[in-house]
Amino acid sequence: MTQVRFLQKIMVISSANSIAAVNSSDTRMAGCLLTGIPGLEHLHTWLSIPFCTMYIAALAGNGILICVILSQPSLHEPMYIFLLMLASADVLLSTSAMPKALANFWLGSRHISFDGCLTQMFFIHFLFVADSAVLLAMAFDRYVAICCPLRYATVLTSKVIGKIATATLTRSFSIMFPTIFLLKRLHYCRTNIIVHTFCEHMGIARLSCSDISINVWYGLAAALLSTGLDISLISVSYVHILRAVFHLPSQDARSKALGTCGSHVCVILLFYIPALFSVFAYRFGGRRIPRYVHILLANLYVVIPPMLNPIIYGVRTKQILEGAKQMFSNLAKESK
Repeated sequence: MTQVRFLQKIMVISSANSIAAVNSSDTRMAGCLLTGIPGLEHLHTWLSIPFCTMYIAALAGNGILICVILSQPSLHEPMYIFLLMLASADVLLSTSAMPKALANFWLGSRHISFDGCLTQMFFIHFLFVADSAVLLAMAFDRYVAICCPLRYATVLTSKVIGKIATATLTRSFSIMFPTIFLLKRLHYCRTNIIVHTFCEHMGIARLSCSDISINVWYGLAAALLSTGLDISLISVSYVHILRAVFHLPSQDARSKALGTCGSHVCVILLFYIPALFSVFAYRFGGRRIPRYVHILLANLYVVIPPMLNPIIYGVRTKQILEGAKQMFSNLAKESK
């Protein structure tokens, strides 16, 4: 009898372990389900209209901007090269998130594989950090142009621009690549439902039944040391720029410079505020902030700045407009 009971205990323990093993891999095997915007499911079709419109506008505006800068030799200057980098990052950022969100809104396509979710998460965060670095580079470009105009050509050489581009990509990759391993190490035995329209670091981590403290603090540290540092340096740059602007002798020059700086600052705020809200809300805001507010703002930071940047940095720049006219004129001549 004793031996029989002993064998029964072993069988129960082994079966429990096998069930736990299956449960721990359920999320990985089954993939993830993106709910969309909770509480607003009945409005998904209507919400898709402005999001789709903004996404198409972002693709069209940034696509034209990229073609104009590449096709016009007169625009191969530091300011426009940084603008080219920003437009490229914006196209990729919005494309990493919007197609899946629109498929969810229109077709109810909620499923995404676990590896696909990790890939989407990596590219959204990677491109956001890269976008932030490009905005910092553009602020530095304007600082040198306004505060040290005589040194502009010697400071921002093609070699320096190449190093800035390399540093931007290297920093973004170095910051975001560890998050893949931080998520891979976790055991997943809870629900596979992510309350969002796209995959984020903490959204995936909360599917786990493991301790995610490292994920929480690494994500927070990465946001503060990358984006937080960028915001601080951009602020310092614009403080110096505004000081220089107020010392301009001409009232018209001051008004024009303040208008340009003001529009740039508005776009920068629209980029950073929803993103930082998303970072802190996921970690500390939890139940006090309605989920639909959090998710709507998270979607806005991947589509509104990419839509507005071509207008603020492109349409309002005389050289870009002239370059666009020249490009379309050449295309019209070639078509004849």
